[in-house]
Amino acid sequence: MPLELKPPRAGKTPYWSVRGTYLGVGVDRSTKTSKRAIAAKILKKIEGDIERGEFAQAGELTFAKAASAYMKAGGEKRFMTPLIKHFGLTPVRKIDQAAIDAAAAAIYPDAPTSTQNRQVYSPVSAVLKRTGSDFAIKRPLGAGGNKSTFWLWPEAMFRVIDEATKLDLEFGIMCEALLYTGERLSEGLSLECDRTRLSESFSYLPDSKNLEPRAIFLPPHLVGRLACHPRGLDRPGERIFKFHKGGHIYSLLRTACFKAGVDLPPRVAFHVFCHTYGTWMRRYGGLDLRGLVGTGRWKDEKSAARYAHVVVGEEATRAELLPTPKTVAR
Repeated sequence: MPLELKPPRAGKTPYWSVRGTYLGVGVDRSTKTSKRAIAAKILKKIEGDIERGEFAQAGELTFAKAASAYMKAGGEKRFMTPLIKHFGLTPVRKIDQAAIDAAAAAIYPDAPTSTQNRQVYSPVSAVLKRTGSDFAIKRPLGAGGNKSTFWLWPEAMFRVIDEATKLDLEFGIMCEALLYTGERLSEGLSLECDRTRLSESFSYLPDSKNLEPRAIFLPPHLVGRLACHPRGLDRPGERIFKFHKGGHIYSLLRTACFKAGVDLPPRVAFHVFCHTYGTWMRRYGGLDLRGLVGTGRWKDEKSAARYAHVVVGEEATRAELLPTPKTVAR
């Protein structure tokens, strides 16, 4: 019997179903829609999936099921929705290198390869590995992105903070918090009064982007600035800062930078604070890559490697031993 649409059954299901056999593959599946026109499109899609060998048999593990199990086990949820929409009921066994490459091109056609790697290749790899797949995914050329890092010298950064403080005292203090803790914007905005003790120079972040909790040291200067918070920190159950990710806070930063005479490159925005933190910790704090990882801000030395070249290596200083002319032409 060819594939047919079966109408909703009163008292049992409000949805149309697809039943029958196509190319030797049996189907008995709800369309999850009460609209016949949409159900008809789903029937056609099922036929196409069967023709391509992508239709999941009953009980077969699909990408949607695998992704759901991955997230329920605590896996990263970001970027997963478009992947589930793209792969849907595709059996995990059918997802190969070509399928992943096609997904990256379809979902993020104009994005750089670093974005495609972060939002397609990495999450798909995580889902597949949890299913037991040992398939080695090849990342696109340039997947690591541009390793150059934009940061500011102290005098430029202090001008930005001064202008930010003039615009809004709490915003200025927030910028200093990002600078002296290295927090990402989302992490800084999530800091809570209950988890912060100025008397102990301490704050606690239970959930960072690294999927690890982080104990945060508040240096003396930042403790002093937080003590000047216009609304204080004695606010149980509240976040330290009032701001939310959105146009307003980015507009404040653009205005502060403009007035400070600082031109941020595209897509840097609040990353300038954590990049400057990493750079200053290398240049002025004397930390090597292992030390940066030890702060809890970076997950591993590979993540912190972008700051490896902001200080002159000991070997390079040997240039002072090179022969020089006895006289210099005037």
